Amino acid sequence: MNIPAVLAQEFQLRLQQVENTLELIDQGNTIPFIARYRKEVTGSLDDQVLRELADQHAYLCNLEEQRQKVRGV
Repeated sequence: MNIPAVLAQEFQLRLQQVENTLELIDQGNTIPFIARYRKEVTGSLDDQVLRELADQHAYLCNLEEQRQKVRGV
C-alpha cells in the first residue's frame, strides 16, 4: 500500500505536500513547529490538518504492519 498516495487522496492534497509533511514529522518536528515555521514545505497546512494527517498516517502504518503479520511475510 502506498500510504502517502492514500493520504493525499483522502485529504485531497498533492502527493508532494503529504510526502514533505510526513518527512518533517518523521524527523521529529512537532506539529506546532511545522505549522508555524515550515508552511512553505507543507503548502500552508494548518495544525488541525497536520494532526489529522499524522494520526491517519500512524493508523495506516499500523494497519499495514498487521496485514503483513497476518500474511506471514
